[in-house]
Amino acid sequence: MEHPAKPHSAESRAAKLIREIFESGRPITYVHTAEEQRVGNVLREIGPVWTWTLTEGLHRDGATAEPGTADPRAVLDFIAAHPHTGIFHLKDFHEPLREFPEIRRRLRDVYLECFDRRKYVVITSPVRFVPEEIERSVMFIELRPPDVVELVAFLREESKEPVSDEILFQLARALQGLNLDEARYAVRRALARSPILGPESLPFLLEEKRLLVNRTGTVEFIASGTTLEEIGGLEYLKKWLLERRKLFQMRDKLDSEIVPKGLLMMGMPGCGKSLAVKAIASAFQLPLYRVDMVEIFSGRHGKPEGAFVAACKMMEDMSPAVLWFDEIERGITSNESGGEQGRIFGFFLTWMQEKVRGLFVAATANRINLLPAEMIRKGRFDEVFFVDLPVDDERVEIFKIHLERRGVDASPFNLGELKQFTIGWAGAEIEQCVVSAITKAKLEDRELTEHDLIKTAVNIVPLSRTMKEQIDHIRAWAFERAVRASPRPMGK
Repeated sequence: MEHPAKPHSAESRAAKLIREIFESGRPITYVHTAEEQRVGNVLREIGPVWTWTLTEGLHRDGATAEPGTADPRAVLDFIAAHPHTGIFHLKDFHEPLREFPEIRRRLRDVYLECFDRRKYVVITSPVRFVPEEIERSVMFIELRPPDVVELVAFLREESKEPVSDEILFQLARALQGLNLDEARYAVRRALARSPILGPESLPFLLEEKRLLVNRTGTVEFIASGTTLEEIGGLEYLKKWLLERRKLFQMRDKLDSEIVPKGLLMMGMPGCGKSLAVKAIASAFQLPLYRVDMVEIFSGRHGKPEGAFVAACKMMEDMSPAVLWFDEIERGITSNESGGEQGRIFGFFLTWMQEKVRGLFVAATANRINLLPAEMIRKGRFDEVFFVDLPVDDERVEIFKIHLERRGVDASPFNLGELKQFTIGWAGAEIEQCVVSAITKAKLEDRELTEHDLIKTAVNIVPLSRTMKEQIDHIRAWAFERAVRASPRPMGK
């Protein structure tokens, strides 16, 4: 075997990692993955490969199996005695290691026989099992999902017709976070609709990805069509996002300290926090994923700490993306030592500092007094915004948006008259007013009138009135701790 290939710009992340391990001289590598075929293909980029399975024995590519090598001890003897360089791929070798002490001992002998002789043993297994006797002799790695370079090469092989590099790159971005088998299902679903991969394939790839991501139970793919223009008010927040969008798009050319990490939005329910998160994804032209903290702590996905860490790491493989922690105070509320919530909190703070630069975190909170001080200090999030009840002009704008969204021309209405009837209203209450008024008009088989809106409005008691003490407390708490998402009303 020749020396491992030199690095180049088109080398995939997986190939680069394994090549560097070989160049360091490590004889034995344990790859924790179910994608043994993918590992085999990566190894063949470096040199000829011998492959072993318990059922077939050891064989070189294109050759028949060596006699007697189906036995785990025999294959290790063969590798130790082999006079030439080579790469030996042992599939599911964790079982012999688990069951037989002599196999563990012989593998240590193989380590010495292969050292500095350019003979490399690569064990692949979906089970993580490295016995204590050999853990110092084995390089253990978790195989991450394929990167864009690997996915572009995969798409080129799967495509039946020539496709431009630009389209391949766009489709590869959509598939990030999936393994090659999952990506293959998504591509073939798209090819079943159209024999040529192109921009029209994107919805089918994303739909398959949505199904695969949602099966985790802790992370949900959110199909968002909301734009910043569909949000009434929040002008300071919109301005901030448009400025940060440019920096985020330049993230590969900037220092990590400058690249936007994310924001935290706090405020009363129904004031547009969730809608704003969906608009962020549209503005940044990125997919949106939501971490379900209730599911994390449900116990249905193992220990909450492990489920939370797995969700965050999976999202790094999905980047670039917007990651939404909805009602983050439900799960990350305390830094008490020894508790599981405390460990999750500690991991989250560190992760926010060190996560990949292609992941923009958008967190929302209602019960803001539960958030620890460490969470809202500068450096964790780029900014902490307080979403207050909309002011007069914002309420008029929200009325207009909800009317036009439902096919009603708002231009004949004098929406300014509604200001006096909607003081202290949240955006969700304005939406409900519009829906109720339209429903009443439809039931009476006539067009909606301005009077319908006013008549409906006078019968709605807003949350700010029924929970006045709590609303005042939230405002007082946020006054010196957050930046207003909207301009302060005149005279206040």
